[in-house]
Amino acid sequence: MEWWIALSEIVRNFALVAAGAVGLLLAGLRVAAANRQADAALRQTELQRRDHVAELFNRAVGQLHDDELHVRLGAVYTLRQIANDFPDLTGAVFELLSLYVRDSGHVYGEAGQPDDIRIMLDILFEQPGKR
Repeated sequence: MEWWIALSEIVRNFALVAAGAVGLLLAGLRVAAANRQADAALRQTELQRRDHVAELFNRAVGQLHDDELHVRLGAVYTLRQIANDFPDLTGAVFELLSLYVRDSGHVYGEAGQPDDIRIMLDILFEQPGKR
């Protein structure tokens, strides 16, 4: 009868080890699924942020030709912030501002240089570390 008790303990221990292994496997699968879901949510958030920045960029470009100075200044400051927050867009922002300054580079007379052009030039000549 002792052999029966020893055998039942062996079977019980084996069953506990197997149940633990299955539990660890299921926990690992659950963690992997949660990580994939979190990564997908992060990618989605980044795409939404990039879409928002593209919309801001396009709106600012359109506002550069507005008749109101405060609208043009808002566009310039928006573009500067985009350049600061997204280093991969800095070149595009500087190209755009440079082109705008070149295209509007005429003699201003006694009125002097408009504030928006002056600020664009300040932005273009800023040192990158000082932004």
